[in-house]
Amino acid sequence: MNSRQRRGVVLLVVSAVCAVAAFAGVLAVVNDARSEVGEKVTAYELSADVPAYQQIGSANIRQIRVPSRWLPDTAVRDLGQVQGKIAAVALKKGSLLQTDMVAARPRLRPGQMEIAIMIDAETGVAGKITPGAKVNIFATFAGRKDTDPDTSRIIVAAAQVIDVGEIKAFDKNADAQRLSTEGVPITFALDAEDAQRVAYAESFAEHVRLALVAPGDTSAPPDSARDYTLAGDSGSGGGGRP
Repeated sequence: MNSRQRRGVVLLVVSAVCAVAAFAGVLAVVNDARSEVGEKVTAYELSADVPAYQQIGSANIRQIRVPSRWLPDTAVRDLGQVQGKIAAVALKKGSLLQTDMVAARPRLRPGQMEIAIMIDAETGVAGKITPGAKVNIFATFAGRKDTDPDTSRIIVAAAQVIDVGEIKAFDKNADAQRLSTEGVPITFALDAEDAQRVAYAESFAEHVRLALVAPGDTSAPPDSARDYTLAGDSGSGGGGRP
């Protein structure tokens, strides 16, 4: 072997050693990064926006893999943690699903009962009022005599909605006075007195409407604003009692 061949062999050996060293360096960096990131675990994020009080299910959740060290303690790791629960607030697509984002569906408290009524879909109920929401229930009554004013009343304030059914067609023969052809069954959790008011209004009021109460609002309408007549409004510039 001449000197040129020896130099070639030496260069080849040096190149191989450098390649091995470079590979070892890359491997060390990767291992170090893995040790810093940690093991990846299963978590869940929202695949679509979820309105407040809407039920959370597989249709709006997708599974992701996240490094465990980056995952907060409140992250949902098992879908059983949210089964049958609803969004506590409006949730955005792409948000990491966490236990403090959901709440149990509303349940009856002692002394309460369920009562369901059909509400005209055209009054803005469909898609806006969901289980867990609170609403003020309005009813409009015609005057008993020709000289009596028509009246609008808040018959129940802050009624809790526990279920919203599917839109259905009204029976026109049974309820010819309705302007809408479709309605939504809404179920409330009410005490006996408020349930009586709602049942009476559905049977005898010309119209029953719901007004959504802002989440977190605990203020009740003042007594002076619960009844309204056009004559009272014209006479005093505000709500009036019949």
